[in-house]
Amino acid sequence: MPLLAPFSWLWLCHWLLAYSSLAQARVGYFWHISDLHLDTMYSTRGDIYRSCWQLARSVSGTGGNNAATEAPGTFGHYNCDSPWSLIESAVKTMKAKQGDNVEFVLWTGDALSHSAQPLSEQKQHEILQNITDLLRRSFSSQFIFPVLGHEDGSGSYRRLGELWRHWLPSEALVTFDQGGYYSIEQTKSRLRIVALNTNFMRLESDPDSRTSHSLRWSSEYYTEPKASVSSISAEDELLAEQQWLWLEEVLTKSKEKQETVYIVGHMPPGVDERHLGPRHSQVTFTERNNQRYLEMVRKFAPVIQGQFFGHLHSDTFRLIYDAKGIPISWLMIAPSIVPRKAGIGSSNNPALRLYKFDTGSGQVLDYTQFWLDLSQANRADEPTWVLEYNLTQYYGLTEISAGALHHFAERFTGTDPSWFFRYHRANTVRYQTGSDCSGRCMLNHYCAITRLDYDEFRVCLEKEQLALLGHAPTARAPTSWSWLLGVLGAFYGLHTGWVAGRCNNCHIQRI
Repeated sequence: MPLLAPFSWLWLCHWLLAYSSLAQARVGYFWHISDLHLDTMYSTRGDIYRSCWQLARSVSGTGGNNAATEAPGTFGHYNCDSPWSLIESAVKTMKAKQGDNVEFVLWTGDALSHSAQPLSEQKQHEILQNITDLLRRSFSSQFIFPVLGHEDGSGSYRRLGELWRHWLPSEALVTFDQGGYYSIEQTKSRLRIVALNTNFMRLESDPDSRTSHSLRWSSEYYTEPKASVSSISAEDELLAEQQWLWLEEVLTKSKEKQETVYIVGHMPPGVDERHLGPRHSQVTFTERNNQRYLEMVRKFAPVIQGQFFGHLHSDTFRLIYDAKGIPISWLMIAPSIVPRKAGIGSSNNPALRLYKFDTGSGQVLDYTQFWLDLSQANRADEPTWVLEYNLTQYYGLTEISAGALHHFAERFTGTDPSWFFRYHRANTVRYQTGSDCSGRCMLNHYCAITRLDYDEFRVCLEKEQLALLGHAPTARAPTSWSWLLGVLGAFYGLHTGWVAGRCNNCHIQRI
């Protein structure tokens, strides 16, 4: 018996140490909201084909008679940007569901309407002020970390910094006033928040792509905005380079100090999974900026605990791999509060996301998403936000990691289509598109998730369809996939030669 005593005490010491570590790890919560797109011109008497504005005369092509046109609802319409009632109900829901017991709120940009560009700087600032005041009243004891979207006004960074001074400490305001980016060091943990100004990385819109939006504009209120140019100013080029140097310096110091980091931004790298067609409508970053971002994440992957973005208005995620094809980092892209996505018909229901995380290490443990059935809310004249899903339960995950999400994404190309259907239902927050997403559509999602490099994305579309051949009926495969190759070639300019077998390096992204 005496010989067993040392072993027993040793086991007990190990158990106590493990228990102590678990006790020190505290579970916390934070909200992530994105793309509010408040439109102060929204009217329930407006025209759903004209941004839900009430115009002096009809411009919807109905000859002045809008009697048969669907009226916008109290809480919004799928063709239009958000009314104040929708924004207010979303913030009230956040407060009611998890108001006091949250560590912070991530607000990833685009507060203003898509139609706010021609507004005066003062008017844009007033709209941002109203949203800021609403959030400040609702979360009076919590910090809100805002990042700039491309629809957040044309005012100076210093003026926006003044607007958000009550949330950002003085050291964060130094870089925000210079270029709209900052980092926040958490005083009670090793977690650092790094907020990027992704407007510096943006690939500006092709002038031709804006012509489809012209029906939103009315001479009664504004003139048509000028088309975006394909380059940023020399001053912004300098500010963009300063942000890259600053980001590397912050991540290097975090690595030396054994901190963990959340990277937060508005526009994500990679390709929009819901856009099928010409490349300029799919990508958000310039190719050079896209590559620099991926290289930065690969270099500092052990430090980066999570990446959080918006902009796409869809519920999706992204994976970044190392040179050997091993998944090393993930991005979560939150759906929008606004129901409208660019282009009439590309819509979603409003959503809010509540993350659960380890406040000490920053490890993301799970998230819960709440949604609003917009059609039902308008019929009932009552916005009832309800639970949509819990991430780990909905997707059958044991943890939130690059490896676990990679294995889930691989199910999309397997023999069981139910996993992709489940994902696709959440992608638009249960908005019924009325069309099936298979073939080219499904591949676009899969390749967008697993190939953030633009060249690798195009190669994925070409090669993964051949890998899927093994899951199609043998007699019909050559005809169906030849047709698909032809369609992909027309859309993406791909070579359509047949290759035997699956891509052996299908998860290696070009560095």
